[in-house]
Amino acid sequence: MATNLAGSSPTIIDVHCHVVSPDRETYPLAPLGGKQSDWSSERPTTPKQLLAAMDAAGVAKAVVVQASTAYGHDSSYLAVSIKKFPARFSGVFSIDPLDPKALEQMDHWVSQGMTGLRVFTTGSTMPGQQTWLDDERAYPVWEKAGKLRLPVAMQMTAEGIPLLLKIVKAFPGTNFLLDHLARPVINDGPPYAAAASLWALADYKNIYLKLTSRTVEHMQAGKATPDTFMPKLVSTFGSDHILWGSNFPAHNDSLANIVKETLHVLAPVSEADRANILSGTALQLYPVLK
Repeated sequence: MATNLAGSSPTIIDVHCHVVSPDRETYPLAPLGGKQSDWSSERPTTPKQLLAAMDAAGVAKAVVVQASTAYGHDSSYLAVSIKKFPARFSGVFSIDPLDPKALEQMDHWVSQGMTGLRVFTTGSTMPGQQTWLDDERAYPVWEKAGKLRLPVAMQMTAEGIPLLLKIVKAFPGTNFLLDHLARPVINDGPPYAAAASLWALADYKNIYLKLTSRTVEHMQAGKATPDTFMPKLVSTFGSDHILWGSNFPAHNDSLANIVKETLHVLAPVSEADRANILSGTALQLYPVLK
């Protein structure tokens, strides 16, 4: 298993990876935005291939997230995938919260073994920040997610934070996870003033942050460094509100290299904080993985 710089072997849970089938007849494409992402076309990854990559990287378990830029809101392939390796995988489905049948869809995917919900409001095939996050028609979805203990992963940008805060305040019993930390600008370096909207979220205890390969790269670019960014992130939010996701195979690298880079940038924080980020927080939000 991969080791951290302190020399011990951490338990690693990946909360943001994807599967895509090479079989387009059985699992036809229906990407959000009408255009398939390059990564899902170039690097389709079956559950067996994902598991092999996890074993090579020392990743114990994974929360597999719906590949919205390949299949939109049809999580059928994801459902089949997690059922093949239930001891290692859990799944996060995707829906349109404004769909009149959204609550029925939630029940369906939960019945298929899913333990999380993802909302896609921006991305490579759908650029720009959608503005419907605080639409009251979606309120029943946020309420039901809280009752079902479904963490809600948000694919969004910092521009959507004012809208996000409206529902975060209205539904304190629902946990919201920000994919890629909501894509803050951090290349200005300390004190990371350009990410002011991110730091302001620390007061909301139902907001969690996904530290992914995207942020790992960005904290090593411009004036940003792991030595200045990671301690600020942990001291501001607490490691019990941060969890790691590889974004594999969307991130074009081996999972083993992604883990290696992650352990490198986590070196400036304590071993206890690393343990939370790599698995502890994930186990709190996805107890099925215990």
